[in-house]
Amino acid sequence: MSEKYKTHCDGLYFISFSVVGWIDVFTRREYQEIVIDSIAYCQQHKNLKIYCYCIMPSHIHFISYSENGELSNILRDLKAFTAKTLIKAIEENPEESRKEWMLNKFEYYGSKSPQKQKNQFWKHDNHPFFLFTNKMIQQKLITFTTILLKLVL
Repeated sequence: MSEKYKTHCDGLYFISFSVVGWIDVFTRREYQEIVIDSIAYCQQHKNLKIYCYCIMPSHIHFISYSENGELSNILRDLKAFTAKTLIKAIEENPEESRKEWMLNKFEYYGSKSPQKQKNQFWKHDNHPFFLFTNKMIQQKLITFTTILLKLVL
């Protein structure tokens, strides 16, 4: 993983990660629930602290830190677990009209990745952005509020 995508200290980060090809997976509630449950697990068992998060149709944003300074490792584990679980949920969902198309895309991106994996769900980067001033934190919180207002209205 590129150094610019790693977290290096105990601090607050704005993090984004997205589905390969910007595929709109999270338009179904059951897929959103998998991510929400996985985040809750990481909060309970891996010292992940989340101030806010937003699940968009093809990506996720959150403001977070780790009490033990291992945010990169937690994100790696979160992405690995949710990727496997989400692909399985898509495979087993009889109501998923785009199942074949999505599974083909995940396989395609997996074959093109440097790891040559069977499937790839998430892009490999996390885009962690260190929030080192109150102004930066406030800016990101305003962004979250704006997104939520657009979703509600």
